[in-house]
Amino acid sequence: MKKVFLAVVALMITFGAKAQIESHVRWSYAAKKTSATEAVVLIKATMDEGWHIYSQNVKEGGPVKTSFTFAPSKDYALVGKPIEPKPITRYEKVFGMNVGFFENSVIFQQKIKLKAAKATTVKGKLEFMTCNDSKCLPPDEVEFSVPLAK
Repeated sequence: MKKVFLAVVALMITFGAKAQIESHVRWSYAAKKTSATEAVVLIKATMDEGWHIYSQNVKEGGPVKTSFTFAPSKDYALVGKPIEPKPITRYEKVFGMNVGFFENSVIFQQKIKLKAAKATTVKGKLEFMTCNDSKCLPPDEVEFSVPLAK
């Protein structure tokens, strides 16, 4: 009976810990065709007030930069790397360097070349780190799937 009780307590602690994970960034996705053979995938981060995520262009030794990994596909090819707007840059004592980051919201864009004239889905994952002025959360990974009509 004692083992069953301990197992139940362990499960409750596990579920309770999962429920308390902080999340201050919401991600949304869209795609738009720019021609019959090209499109742009739009990946938007919306941060809670006071929170920010980092640029893709953070130097070694700094915070975890935002990064994107796209799943290979026969239907499309990536054109270059994801682009981002100009970040806010400031010196952060914690990292001992200037770092670029985004507050409120940011849209990353990935151009793609379509190989087939059919509907497809662009899939991948992104990694990012969220901080405010007093703490940083552990890096997080999010999978995405963006449908693209023909």
